[in-house]
Amino acid sequence: MHPLPALIFMSRWLQVPLYLGLIVAQAVYVVLFLKEVWHLVTDSMKLDETSIMLVVLGLIDVVMISNLLIMVIIGGYETFVSRLGLDGHPDEPEWLDHVNAGVLKVKLSMALISISSIHLLKTFISPDQNTTHTIMWQVIIHVAFLVSALVMALVDRLTTHTHPKHFEEPAALHAVGGIKVSTPLKAQD
Repeated sequence: MHPLPALIFMSRWLQVPLYLGLIVAQAVYVVLFLKEVWHLVTDSMKLDETSIMLVVLGLIDVVMISNLLIMVIIGGYETFVSRLGLDGHPDEPEWLDHVNAGVLKVKLSMALISISSIHLLKTFISPDQNTTHTIMWQVIIHVAFLVSALVMALVDRLTTHTHPKHFEEPAALHAVGGIKVSTPLKAQD
């Protein structure tokens, strides 16, 4: 390989510190989660049902953001930096065997919609804590997430069905009963 293409190809490793930083952010979310669980347990006798529900929704929100971080860290590293080498590992996430940029975008957009839904539900449970203007913008942003997710899913679906040859392994020809059969990549859920 010539020096310039080799340098460009190796530049993908510059993303590693970014993924390590996201792992640190994940640890911060674990601490936040434990702190909120501690407050829930210690204050449970003083809280009413609505307050407990809001704390639980906050915990669910932290878990969803944590799941989003995991998808970005593992899926991004696997897609853009290097293979993790987890083939056959009993703890390998189910979605990792067919991850690509399109699938990752759709999964991330669905996670963002879920997080937005939790925030919107918290707002609707205690509407007196927010102005009408704030509630309106939360709904608009949520709808924007929904529309963008639908568009990304549609584009991914059109791309995988319009150009199916781009989603096949070119060198993966297997002999089945003396006949060579190409094995398509798993590009969809």
